[in-house]
Amino acid sequence: MNIIVITGASSGMGVEFALQLDNIFDSVDEIWLIARRKEAMLEVAQYMEHTTRVLDMDLTDDAQMERFHQLLRKEKPVIRMLVNCAGYGVMGDFSEGKCSELLGMVDLNCRALTKMTHMCIPYMKKNSRIIQLASSAAFLPQPDFAVYAATKSYVYSFSRALSRELAPRKIYVTAVCPGPVDTPFFNIAEKNGSTLAVKKLSLAKADKVVRQAIADSYKKRERSVYGGLIKGFELLAKIIPHSAILRIMKYMK
Repeated sequence: MNIIVITGASSGMGVEFALQLDNIFDSVDEIWLIARRKEAMLEVAQYMEHTTRVLDMDLTDDAQMERFHQLLRKEKPVIRMLVNCAGYGVMGDFSEGKCSELLGMVDLNCRALTKMTHMCIPYMKKNSRIIQLASSAAFLPQPDFAVYAATKSYVYSFSRALSRELAPRKIYVTAVCPGPVDTPFFNIAEKNGSTLAVKKLSLAKADKVVRQAIADSYKKRERSVYGGLIKGFELLAKIIPHSAILRIMKYMK
């Protein structure tokens, strides 16, 4: 049985990946949707042509992750694509943030993503794909978004290194690094702070970001960066000292 696994499949980018991949693949038997909100995933599944399996689970819960691992051992599927979209961010001063929310970002954005990837790789074969949702926040430190940016730097670095490790097995990894995307993400992120105005001006449509991510994955690219403004930001982060960029960003709030 050939399957696609998508985490964070109850909203935002995860839903967009589910709908677009559903339209693209003919050689996949099932698409597995994973998130905490079962009702939201069942609603998404109504619009999909493929057989879907809805798995309502908390990726930060070790017991639930182990049950998923047991499911893989029982079903022994061929995972043609793993899309790790689950994650969240909270803006605001680090010292004033709730420790549980800050650690929750690390647990979900980094630890759960790593564990899910590690569990799925043994069920992949030649030409399987892994898409990891990083962020343009991975390109440099982000004051007032410190933990989130750090977690996405982890995802970006981890994905690029994993891409090289898996290349001899013809398994391809793409880190998706979008700027702000028009999803419910900011409903959570901005409850303790607000993003830069320039970020809102660069807000991208989720369908376009996902479409390019899938195309870049097909082309075996290590990263996917959508939009001229974000590509320019990536270039600046490479050639200009981060201290200088951070000073400029301070006056752009």
